[in-house]
Amino acid sequence: MSYLVLARKYRPQTFDQVVKQDHVSRTLTNAISTGRVAHAILFSGPRGTGKTTVARIMAKAMNCEVGPTSVPCNECRSCREITAGRSMDVFEIDGASNNSVDQIRELRENVKYSPAYSLYKIYIIDEVHMLSMAAFNALLKTLEEPPSHVMFVFATTEPQKIPITILSRCQRHDFKLIDVESIIRHLEAICIKEGMDIAAESLGLLARQGAGSMRDALSLLDLVMSTTAGTITNQQILDILGVVDRKTIFDLAAALLGGDIAQVLEIVDELYSSGYDMKKLYADLVEHFRNLVVVKLGEKASKLVDIPGHEINLMIEQVKDVPGAFLNQVFDLLFTEETTLGHSSQPKLAMEMIFMRLHQIKPALPIDELIAKLDNLRKDIYETRPVDSDIEPEPANRGASTGSKGTLSEAEATAEHTAPYAAATFDVNQKIDEIWQKIFSILSEKHPSLAANLKNAVLKNLTDQSLEIEVSGNGFNISMIRRQKNVAIIKKVCNDFFGKEMDVRITAKQNSSAENQREKSLAEGMEKEALGHHLVADAVEIFNGKVVDVKIL
Repeated sequence: MSYLVLARKYRPQTFDQVVKQDHVSRTLTNAISTGRVAHAILFSGPRGTGKTTVARIMAKAMNCEVGPTSVPCNECRSCREITAGRSMDVFEIDGASNNSVDQIRELRENVKYSPAYSLYKIYIIDEVHMLSMAAFNALLKTLEEPPSHVMFVFATTEPQKIPITILSRCQRHDFKLIDVESIIRHLEAICIKEGMDIAAESLGLLARQGAGSMRDALSLLDLVMSTTAGTITNQQILDILGVVDRKTIFDLAAALLGGDIAQVLEIVDELYSSGYDMKKLYADLVEHFRNLVVVKLGEKASKLVDIPGHEINLMIEQVKDVPGAFLNQVFDLLFTEETTLGHSSQPKLAMEMIFMRLHQIKPALPIDELIAKLDNLRKDIYETRPVDSDIEPEPANRGASTGSKGTLSEAEATAEHTAPYAAATFDVNQKIDEIWQKIFSILSEKHPSLAANLKNAVLKNLTDQSLEIEVSGNGFNISMIRRQKNVAIIKKVCNDFFGKEMDVRITAKQNSSAENQREKSLAEGMEKEALGHHLVADAVEIFNGKVVDVKIL
């Protein structure tokens, strides 16, 4: 055939023409210039990234008439024959079809003979990982100590399948995937040489479909050139490749983020009716949301997104007003459900179900804000808890006997109440509630946290030498008050108030069965109220947890 595909027609012929593998080209160039070229070299990396091309350039550099040189002339007999693939001293072997031990033994016998006219006899074995274990073993000794006129260059896409005994005898170079921008620039240069008019946006589609492989991108460009004539439009490329327009992906993502489920289903239905692969559409959408999450991290994070520059700007605009936590939620669900879609016999139905689940997700609050709101919820529940109806409310004139500075001082309280109690002429039934209110006021001022637990307590009994404080409420309140530290505080306040040593006893109120039932019903109602609160529901959903217990403090 007279036609030569673009991948062969524009194959790089020197190291500096190799696209985006500078780390390999630079190392090999320096090795040739300093005379430190290894006798066995391994090139590993994804398909279509230049492994075989660099192996041929390496062979030309070593066998060029003006070499070894880092810049082969491409004009001498050796360079021309290697380029054409018919050199008598450079052997290109397919490891997949020449993988038996007998073929490696034949190779081992042939390495003894000197090259026909070149400086080196070079063996290029592509997909070397396909050799059998027996073939690898047969190659070991020759690979470790080959004749001085022999070089081995191996290429593989799966280096993990090569025995470590072979790897340890080779100098390894790893090839990288080629980024989209570099592929676009290379395709543009080829289109100019071929006289083809293709927009950069359309070349971006080819580059993305190439998935980091220059050969795949060039094969797609070949397909486009062979099926159209004249100016090639973006829509023509979409129809030829059978891929979804990037604008449609952006529209679908915008509808998902905006909660417009009707628009989402309409877009999916249109694409399905047009014959697009639903699984490929979903994979593109997952990749798009991954890129949105990365872009949301900041400007520097855009380096981690392998897409054209104008798309990065569109992504930044799309997530500008979207909370990062909500974006993470959407991406997490899409990625988690990818396996479900992949195994579904009805991918369109499975995709619609996933999108409906996404629609039900509420934007998540930041963790700090969520914790603050939960704290506020706890305070609201505590402050709005009703007081036991059997306990009399605090007197309206509480604090009326305070001085001009507002609060009754301990000295004033002592002076006012010490003499009557010492004389034992006071009326206990008339004074007991008032006395407790004054003691409680002192505790509220100096020890507010302790006073909060004594809010529903009463002064049950009072004598000249002792007093009994009865505490009602839940077990937590009582246990807190009975702590040694808190008992000591209450005792000191009472001693200072009465001006003498008092015996302080703290007892728990014994409720009747009706009261216990009422308190139990009240507690259950408060638990239901807490469980039904939207902040609790959000916390359970965000952390994928469950409510184990509810404590009302």
